[in-house]
Amino acid sequence: MKKKILKWGLITAVVGLLIGGGIVLYLFNMPHRDVQSTPADYIMNAQELVDEYLEDASKANAKFLQEEGDSKIIAVTGTVASIEENMNHEKVVLLMEKDGKAGVNCTFMENTNSNASALKIGQVTSIKGVIRAGASYDEDMELYEDVIMEKCDIYKKK
Repeated sequence: MKKKILKWGLITAVVGLLIGGGIVLYLFNMPHRDVQSTPADYIMNAQELVDEYLEDASKANAKFLQEEGDSKIIAVTGTVASIEENMNHEKVVLLMEKDGKAGVNCTFMENTNSNASALKIGQVTSIKGVIRAGASYDEDMELYEDVIMEKCDIYKKK
């Protein structure tokens, strides 16, 4: 009797591991969303996006985030305030108006970095990507935090 229970227990464990491993492999190899070939859900000014988050972050999250947690695709237009490079050698462009409290920090991808290289500080441009974090005010540090966008590229109106 004990051998039968042990045998079925082992079979159940092996089948469970195989199913679990298959699910993990499927999720790991699932194709990523192609942000740049998908039309933008919203086209707006960078300062408008910042203002929406500073006024009511939960309302802005409800508007710009989908139910499964992914961000809708947004194209923002603004003035280039800075161009930097992160530790992954990706270009990071800050769109911010001179009198703005916060801006939109746009991180380009490895394959779109060359497009960001053509940008100049002070230039008005449009960038398309997805939101990872909204603008907010940190009371402890008395600083405004920027909207964070990733998977960015220069937006070409079609």
